[in-house]
Amino acid sequence: MKPPRGRWLVPTGLIILSLVPVIAGAFRLTELVSGAAVTPDNARAFAMPIPVVAHIISATLFCVVGAFQFVPGLRRGPKSWHRRAGRVLIPAGLIAAGSGLWMTLFYVTPTPDGPGLGILRLVFGSAMLLALVLSVRSIVIRDFVAHGAWVTRAYAIGIAAGTQVITALIWTFTIGPMEETSEALPMGAAWIINLGIAELVIWRRRRAAAAGRQARLDRNRARTLARLS
Repeated sequence: MKPPRGRWLVPTGLIILSLVPVIAGAFRLTELVSGAAVTPDNARAFAMPIPVVAHIISATLFCVVGAFQFVPGLRRGPKSWHRRAGRVLIPAGLIAAGSGLWMTLFYVTPTPDGPGLGILRLVFGSAMLLALVLSVRSIVIRDFVAHGAWVTRAYAIGIAAGTQVITALIWTFTIGPMEETSEALPMGAAWIINLGIAELVIWRRRRAAAAGRQARLDRNRARTLARLS
């Protein structure tokens, strides 16, 4: 059994990973509220602020509060914090993914972003949206194992903005400044890395669940034999 402090290492790491995009989002909101000077970088946000505001608030909520869903102690019981928070986090994730797709399709693409990055945003944004929809479907049919797997995949995609900071820094220090044609590579790598980690987490959960089921079967079999002997 993990020590109590060890149980908080994962959510703490996820919150730290979210810090850069969360701070960047807070800075953008401050610009909009304070009426900062319009620049080529923020012109689209000033022209149509609602999708930006919706995306920043929902993505921040999804990434930061969602990190606590990985604490085992918060997931126990029919009225657990995990279930109550999920009623907020799934809509937040849907808004974050939907607003991200909307901005990718209808906003004027900033100069540094190439078409490759736009395609990746559409692919992974759609994947996040689909994963959340399938997670809701899994709850309806009471397949909680599948629900956990789909939400984990959606979270991995949603928090990739933090991982992209790391992959972009690695690219810059090892290869050089990112250009319009090459920017998609470190950005896409972040999504792939996160999904790879998510699949590992899902596999370990399934293996632990299978071991638990087998242990219960063994105990029941031992009790039955004890009664018959």
